[in-house]
Amino acid sequence: MAKTKIQNRPTKNDPILADIPMACADERVAVEFLEKQRWGSVPRCPHCASSDVYQMRDSKTGERQANFRWRCRDCKVQYTVRTSTVFEDSRIPLRHWCFTFWRASTSKKGVSALEIHRQTGISYKSSLFMLNRIRFAMSDSTPSPLGPGGGDVEVDEVYIGGKPRNKGHNKRGRGTNKQPVLGMAERGDMVKTIPIANVTGATLKQAIRDNINVNARIITDENSAYHGIGEEYGGGHETTCHSAREYVRGDIHGNTIEGFFSLVKRGINGIYHSVSKEHLHRYLAEFEFRYNHREISDGQRTKAAILASAGKRLTYKETVYV
Repeated sequence: MAKTKIQNRPTKNDPILADIPMACADERVAVEFLEKQRWGSVPRCPHCASSDVYQMRDSKTGERQANFRWRCRDCKVQYTVRTSTVFEDSRIPLRHWCFTFWRASTSKKGVSALEIHRQTGISYKSSLFMLNRIRFAMSDSTPSPLGPGGGDVEVDEVYIGGKPRNKGHNKRGRGTNKQPVLGMAERGDMVKTIPIANVTGATLKQAIRDNINVNARIITDENSAYHGIGEEYGGGHETTCHSAREYVRGDIHGNTIEGFFSLVKRGINGIYHSVSKEHLHRYLAEFEFRYNHREISDGQRTKAAILASAGKRLTYKETVYV
């Protein structure tokens, strides 16, 4: 899957934002809104991709059936806009899905399940699972390696969750129950985040090899775990010495990835308050998705999340509430 390049943000007249309020209030409008975002003007069968399809209608009234089904003339299969998406088999009305997709895509620091529960009236557990499905849809927004053209990629670690016991200088998360996360940001482009088991040189270097193109230039702080990685990259490896209060030297700095981490921390501390290690990767995918689509409008970002939901499933058995 090719990496999506950032586009210029439309400033006004976004048709998706104009349609969202009614889609969040009326079930029929919500169905038609999702069909339009998913298939455009040419509805297609999610099973065989045929466009030779038709809406199933009530034989007496001529109106669309209450379950809004379609039927494919080629493979003879019936389906709805829910089929082959993260909301397949969900009994939650699609108007609530539209609302949650919109809030999750446009709230810079995220939206809590409790707020979705208050706004829609569905249960807190259903709100939480709906958000987890959307986060699952938002995952893999940067499938290809960063820095393919030899760009600068900033790399840093952050520790999320847990209560620190040792707050001494330069402890790097030791003596805590925090989850280490490696972040990589290609300047002017995408970010990637990976929860990692530890911050040893072997772990960090392997994560860099797996996610950054060999043509890039690696930029980190003075952490000795990164020593030697520059020999494997065409752009080499540059560092800043934070212990000596050096944070910027010319174009050598980690401000991009640290700015992204600040959004993550404000979201987790201010909106979610506590995130388990088991589900942290889903929350990181949510922040990553919004950041990587930051240069398009809120409406286009919502559409991108809806499109990303196709072909993905997450069942109740795969979600543990902690």
